[in-house]
Amino acid sequence: MSRGRAEAALAANTLVWGCTFVLVKAALVHVSAVLFIALRFGVAAVALLVLFRSALRAPITRGMLGGGALTGVFLFLGYFFQTVGLQYTTPTKSAFITGLTTVLVPFFAAIVYKNRPRFSELVGILVATVGMGLLTLEGPFGSIRRGDLLTLLGAAAFAAHIVTLGHFSESMGFELLSVAQVSASALSALMLFWWVEPVRLDWQPLVFWAILITGLLCTALAFTVQAWAQRYTSSTRTALIYALEPVFAWVTSFLILGESLSGRAAGGAVLILAGVLLVELKPFQTNLHPS
Repeated sequence: MSRGRAEAALAANTLVWGCTFVLVKAALVHVSAVLFIALRFGVAAVALLVLFRSALRAPITRGMLGGGALTGVFLFLGYFFQTVGLQYTTPTKSAFITGLTTVLVPFFAAIVYKNRPRFSELVGILVATVGMGLLTLEGPFGSIRRGDLLTLLGAAAFAAHIVTLGHFSESMGFELLSVAQVSASALSALMLFWWVEPVRLDWQPLVFWAILITGLLCTALAFTVQAWAQRYTSSTRTALIYALEPVFAWVTSFLILGESLSGRAAGGAVLILAGVLLVELKPFQTNLHPS
């Protein structure tokens, strides 16, 4: 029952992130990307410090702070490389390459935990990855460009964040882990935004609401939920649930912007859902190798 609730909460995270895609895209017209990340995570860090002030009075070891900081650095690097890479590649290619997070998590987890993923998990990940490609790609990849490589680094960082969070969530309270990782991400962005790109900020109401909504819902709440939920489910299953984000993003775009879904993209959405079901139902119960 705990795992079911945890995975339902992770799916809710994915829904929130997918539904705010249009809002963030519109806000970035008025604010530079890394500054937006700094403001978003700054709002989230302040909110979590206030919310969990009582829990933070408990003894905190250097190892706990280090674990939370490491998790937060991976989280920031994911957003940083994805955002910078988007300047040198197309949004379609960026979406698919970022989706490779789903593929990288089981292999990172195998390195950390020294185990092998189930065959059903690998099949589900493969099916979901093909589906994500059909959903997001409009043409062939072509040559590998600088933006593609940067985005791939972002996908690797997101995968490392999921695995690292799963590791430290077993030994730390989710309150401290949430505060530490979000604060580390905010500090990283604040140290970098002023020299990695021209600073641009036009205080439109849209920017204010985008920072508030993404800071409180998509960051403070969402990553607190993830820190709690990964105590009850695996990193691989977390990554595969998060593969639903492109589906939710398209639904939002359709309802708000009227973007249509081609037959190819619709097939991709079905394959993503099929991949999730493969991991959930485990029709193949054997491991790839005996452990």
